[in-house]
Amino acid sequence: MRGRAQPRTVGAARAAAADWVARHAAGAPGFRGAFLTGSVLELPGDTELPLGSDVDVIVLVDDGEPTPKLGKLLWRDVLVEVTFLPYAALAAPDAVLTDARLAPSFRACAVLADPTGHLRRLEAHVAPRFAEPRWVRRRCAQTLRRIEAGMRDVPADGPFHDQVTGWLFPTGVTTHVVLVAALRNPTVRLRYVAARDVLRARGEHALYGELLRLLGCAGLGRARVAHHLDALGRAFDDAAAVLRTPFAFAADLTTAARPVAIDASRELVERGDHREAMFWIVATFARCEQVLAADAPPSPHAPAFRAAVADLGIAGPADLRRRAAEVTGLLPELASAAERVLRWRP
Repeated sequence: MRGRAQPRTVGAARAAAADWVARHAAGAPGFRGAFLTGSVLELPGDTELPLGSDVDVIVLVDDGEPTPKLGKLLWRDVLVEVTFLPYAALAAPDAVLTDARLAPSFRACAVLADPTGHLRRLEAHVAPRFAEPRWVRRRCAQTLRRIEAGMRDVPADGPFHDQVTGWLFPTGVTTHVVLVAALRNPTVRLRYVAARDVLRARGEHALYGELLRLLGCAGLGRARVAHHLDALGRAFDDAAAVLRTPFAFAADLTTAARPVAIDASRELVERGDHREAMFWIVATFARCEQVLAADAPPSPHAPAFRAAVADLGIAGPADLRRRAAEVTGLLPELASAAERVLRWRP
């Protein structure tokens, strides 16, 4: 493994993120606050931050020109990912409560800095209402709309890696519908693992199988996934070496980020979660192809990328359109399943 950051605990990682905000963000012009988001919200403070988990921080800034995503950086041996957000995005408390990606940050002690007091007021509004069924249903409905819109926007032409990305991410949001209904954080890299745990605990085995089928990895074996991960590792290193174009995801393709993309995926494969690992393997492979196409064409890894995507049942644009239609067709059942998850009690 290369360059794994080793925070002692989740609490120490959160403290490192707060320290970065205090030293590098709080004094900047237009700073309005900062808070945590992502998988760290669900991890107990006294546990070790798992391999592949960074600490996601959103920094609020004055409205105006959008601030580029800072991305991943090492701070006090913790991998911190920093994203900037306009202050106006959090102006309306009910809009935050309805947003599946923002609301989890305001249910329990995620505020890192709050010079205006607005974030604490948001906590006071969101936390007691977060689990109320009417708000959960609104967040589920928002998530279903994201899938539907994403499937309409899958590119019909252009580079194949862009077409795959346009299909892959909204397909993965199917897991978020389940997680939102279960009051879980809609995580990114581990979305299929988290959704599997929720659905199996509630006896929804068939639906989880359908989510894997729509991704295309239901029948993939561990050795084949490990083969694609090895190919991704080579593409990742080449992309990181030539990266110049300021892609929004550029910080995810650096030496510091390699443990998240490669080492943590290998850990999933080795423990038997190889099918669940395929989402992030293909997502990262597509990003590597995008970098190589822009900064060092032609990509020598294009055949390996196509082989990985072919193992998902995607050989070309017609397959993407067919699979997108299948995902859209599942949405009514997914909405019904979300309602069952919402109503289920252990």
